[in-house]
Amino acid sequence: MESESGFPELQELLARPESVTLEFKREAESPIPIAKILSAFANTSGGWLVLGIADDKSLRGIASEKDTMQVLEAASDHLIEPPLLVRFKTIVEHERTILLVRVDESPEKPHKARNNRGDWVTYVRTKDKSVPAGPAAGKWLRQEQPADDDLVQSYPVRRLLEYLQKNERITARQFAQLVNMSEYRASKLLQLLSRQGTLLQLENQRPKGYVLRKAPI
Repeated sequence: MESESGFPELQELLARPESVTLEFKREAESPIPIAKILSAFANTSGGWLVLGIADDKSLRGIASEKDTMQVLEAASDHLIEPPLLVRFKTIVEHERTILLVRVDESPEKPHKARNNRGDWVTYVRTKDKSVPAGPAAGKWLRQEQPADDDLVQSYPVRRLLEYLQKNERITARQFAQLVNMSEYRASKLLQLLSRQGTLLQLENQRPKGYVLRKAPI
């Protein structure tokens, strides 16, 4: 891990809602859930983990900076494969210690994190959550195709993106009903958007579920 200056102001982060690139936590009590969040940031668009913040965004502070750093080191060095470099900054406000943790989108993705069962899982960010990606995510994360501009501007894809801005996930059947096309064509289009990095297939979803990874530029 590296300590770094030039981080955003804490109040700037607190003014934002939790999202694909931002998560607040009261404490880092265990390395396993922290590894899940850090790896998901690295596999998606990077992000900020802010420790010492309550659910209502009040400043509570972490109980022990030393213990928190040990949890972060265990998560990034031993529970993520390949190991992940994270940067951090300690802030003291009103005698409370807040830790800003920065993870960049990784050129070495996909990173897998060990879960409570001891399995290695590829996680990604969707909205404000870290979720398991589908079994083909590793290949797609390594070899994303550039988004097709004409495809992105097409009516079915625009409707799909609007839907996923408001909903967690979508299946081929739901997409087919949304844009009035066959379920077969809807499934193929969802798979194509996954290969282009716009969507990700969720792990162990029956029927297959897809989530928005990032909006096309």
